[in-house]
Amino acid sequence: MARAVVAIVGRPNVGKSTIFNRIIGDRLSIVEDKPGVTRDRIYGVGEWNGRSFSIIDTGGIELNDEQILKSIKAQAELAIEEADVIVLMCDAKSGLTQSDSEVAEMLYRSKKPIILAVNKVDNMNRMDDTYEFYNLGLGDPIAVSGAHGSGVGDLLDVIVEKLPDTEDEQYDEDVIRVALIGRPNVGKSSLVNALLGEQRVIVSDVAGTTRDAIDTEFERDGQRYVLIDTAGMRKRGKVYENLEKYSVMRAMRAIERADVVAVVINGEEGIIEQDKHIAGYALEAGKASIFVVNKWDVVEKDDKTMQHFEKSIRDHFLFMTYAPVVFLSALTGQRVHKLLPVVNQAAEQHSRRIPTGLLNDVISDAVAINPPPTDKGRRMRINYATQVAVKPPTIVVFVNAPELMHFSYERYLENKIRAAFDFEGTPIRIFTRRKSEDKE
Repeated sequence: MARAVVAIVGRPNVGKSTIFNRIIGDRLSIVEDKPGVTRDRIYGVGEWNGRSFSIIDTGGIELNDEQILKSIKAQAELAIEEADVIVLMCDAKSGLTQSDSEVAEMLYRSKKPIILAVNKVDNMNRMDDTYEFYNLGLGDPIAVSGAHGSGVGDLLDVIVEKLPDTEDEQYDEDVIRVALIGRPNVGKSSLVNALLGEQRVIVSDVAGTTRDAIDTEFERDGQRYVLIDTAGMRKRGKVYENLEKYSVMRAMRAIERADVVAVVINGEEGIIEQDKHIAGYALEAGKASIFVVNKWDVVEKDDKTMQHFEKSIRDHFLFMTYAPVVFLSALTGQRVHKLLPVVNQAAEQHSRRIPTGLLNDVISDAVAINPPPTDKGRRMRINYATQVAVKPPTIVVFVNAPELMHFSYERYLENKIRAAFDFEGTPIRIFTRRKSEDKE
């Protein structure tokens, strides 16, 4: 199911990022230790009373515009475009400003659910400072303190209350959903057309849950697929052309609904930082992933070009070494036929389940070759491991002292598991738990 999207907008320094971080908590820490993951996140996942939602911190969106009000308006416009619920953040210490009023008027005209939050209400004496914000005409202001966390629960109650019901299209279990993500102009739409070019029987074209995305359902060699194309953009103004992070928001919705994520890279331009942002979200969501290097027909090549480009991908995306790379040209059709077999393999590995006995044999061999670390004379002892989930494959390792599990040893175990069982194209999640009868 696609999550509803909440956006936080407001003037600089009103505390948007602090509230954003409080709402997402430690949910982003899954990949925080992975080498190469870009850390300046503007998109996270919040959860409250059983409802999860995506949340955008527009404070993290840089618009390279010296006029602050114009910049805030652009961010508000972006929120109106992308979000289902918008939180307007104001500042009790600064009081009501002209910027607050103008942005509030914009949001009011959008007809979307608007929540007014007043930050920096750090003690009861500041409650009186919230009353003037009634003048914005957005209803009762919710007093919050990003510094202390007070009022954040009240804010989340209202957010969840205003979230729309989101229903995803229901596809059969055997249908592989493939999201094509990447920066604008890397050739995502051309790739969709190339994949469908030989296919005469298209089951249906339906508007996807994701804004401006089209779900195209088709069949090839007995396997049914849904392509989720995120290429469309309704806005073509300067703001959007200059705002690479805009594509992250669009990509996130597609990633949530996919089984396999194809990260499309422009072979002519090479890799830029934004490609790492987008790929990092695919990892965070636990999706099977493939790197697709498009426009390979226009790259000047010798017999080592492909090898060098793949090495560059491995160097830039250290956190996704498991993802295969496909070089193709959507324009000429060159090597396009190689993509779907790789998609099939990634989807299969993403759903793969390893018998507990075989898994523990591999773990035992790994421990025999390289024993777990010690700390001040204490050694971590691995009792057993079991796979508890698929999509992605998730393994719980039961040990006597979870605090002794070092990231490097966890990576070592992952490498041994991959060597034994492949898992090409899919992340593996490994969690360490204390075996209940161990008291040390």
